[in-house]
Amino acid sequence: MLMRTGTVTGAAAMLNISQPALSQILLHAEDQLGFKLFNRLRGKLVPTREAEELYPECERIFSELSALRRRTTDMRFGRTGLIRVAASAPPAMSIVPKALLSFRAAHPDIVVRSLIAPLVNVVDMIRDGDAPLGIVMNNTARPGIDVETLGHTQLVCIIPEHHRLAELDRIGFADLQNETLISYRAGTLPGRLLISAAAAEKQIFNPAIEIDISITALPFVRDGFGVAIVDRLLPWQQFPGLVLRPLQQKISVPIALLTSRDRPLTGSHLAMRDDLREACASILKAGGLES
Repeated sequence: MLMRTGTVTGAAAMLNISQPALSQILLHAEDQLGFKLFNRLRGKLVPTREAEELYPECERIFSELSALRRRTTDMRFGRTGLIRVAASAPPAMSIVPKALLSFRAAHPDIVVRSLIAPLVNVVDMIRDGDAPLGIVMNNTARPGIDVETLGHTQLVCIIPEHHRLAELDRIGFADLQNETLISYRAGTLPGRLLISAAAAEKQIFNPAIEIDISITALPFVRDGFGVAIVDRLLPWQQFPGLVLRPLQQKISVPIALLTSRDRPLTGSHLAMRDDLREACASILKAGGLES
């Protein structure tokens, strides 16, 4: 300010401090530096050569400090920053994009990092702090993690459009006994649910091709390897050549939001959490997918 105004009075007014206080600051600065910054000439302060050399660097530093102050203020009020969401494939391809539309409309300056991973990796990312928000199709309680069930969706049968089973309105396990079945392995939550449901019909659930993530069944069904039992959350209607049929038994799988108990969410992550909740409810209601 002294460089800009040329007087202690003018600089003090711009800084909103008293003239004696600014004079003391100047004297202290010169004492610390070991050389003078200004000479007095006819009532004005004339910068020394040293001050003129330092001035451009000082302007840069003060500009960066102002930018930092604005950024921290924006972060405090949730207007900027980075958020990270980890999701398994079905919610990553359905719920997360819808939530992002709403979130980005309200927070255009915030960078969103969307991570797609299997359940076990999503859980690890939540625990390690790599992703404050996770959304998966399993609501099992886990140490150190808060699990919020957002809703449920059903398991359905995906069939090639010219397959004989496409003529049926509903598919039972008896209809699948002579088919090459593509579905979840026994160690997964959907796999366990399917084993139990098949047993209730006195049938066997025995996939010839085992999967962990429903989207991996797509190329097998599309290329005629067999039929698949998968979750209905994925937008299967976007893939040509497939027919979706409900199962005779209504088998529901949960959709859960995961957060860490030890790491509070930032303001922007809280906003994204609300958008994920609303997106899930909207998708389940619009598609008739809720249990």
